[in-house]
Amino acid sequence: MTPPLVAGVELGGTKVFVLRARGTEIVERQLVPTTTPDVTLGAVREILTRWHAEEAFAALGIASFGPLRLDSKAGDFGRMLPTPKPGWSDTDIFGALAGALPCPAAIDTDVNAAALAEARWGAGAQGQEPSDCLCYLTVGTGLGGGFALNGKTLHGAMHPELGHIAIRRAKGDDFPGACTFHGDCIEGLVSGPALARRFGQPGDQIDAEDPRWDHVAHDLAQLVSTILLMTAARQVLIGGGVGMGRADLLDRVRAKIVAQLAGYLPFVTPDTIAAIVRTPALGDQAGPLGAVALALDALAERQG
Repeated sequence: MTPPLVAGVELGGTKVFVLRARGTEIVERQLVPTTTPDVTLGAVREILTRWHAEEAFAALGIASFGPLRLDSKAGDFGRMLPTPKPGWSDTDIFGALAGALPCPAAIDTDVNAAALAEARWGAGAQGQEPSDCLCYLTVGTGLGGGFALNGKTLHGAMHPELGHIAIRRAKGDDFPGACTFHGDCIEGLVSGPALARRFGQPGDQIDAEDPRWDHVAHDLAQLVSTILLMTAARQVLIGGGVGMGRADLLDRVRAKIVAQLAGYLPFVTPDTIAAIVRTPALGDQAGPLGAVALALDALAERQG
């Protein structure tokens, strides 16, 4: 039986991937720069309607940067909540894109969707059964986190906002942070812009032996330790430009997690930590495949 043709949109803060997939195989994708909502969503909508006219989509999945209103009962469902990205607050993401196609559709955060894809087809699928609890972190321009729990993404009144958790600071670290809302929340400490402010230059230009990385590793370890204590996640994947770009940093983070937890969680040991805290198995395809996963779920829900 031929897998269904679905559409996916991964809407990021700087670029958008529009794709069509045959089941889980992405067969075509186009890149659209993220500028203003009208221009960006108009270009995405034009691609979707043109592709749909060539061969009808069975479903659409939208994986978007946030914050988003994901309560389906809310009057502003599918809209962007207040965001520092100029012009995007209150943008009707779901209506602008799902309204263009006569097929079932779903929307979620990009990190929730990436977590779902990793749980089904990536790091969470490398054991005998798909992971029942997986967290996906992206550390780059900002810091976002999503969860896949028992085959579903996690959201209630909103969705996880892990980037704005306050963590216990390392002794001697007086960096005030860079978050416009909270100063030294975790996003304000370890995101790309935060690293540039902390170091006085972009993080990718800083030598791995620079002692200031120790504070960054401490902060990331505090976040992951908190996630493990709260959720007992089987995997915490660290992606994004910072997460996937510095293998040396990940090793430091792992060692500090083990030290910070001090043996309290029996499943977190020096022997297991590398399998628990790792980079995404799907690499930079986690986001696009997350949009595919949302589309396939929307189709399955429609079919009952």
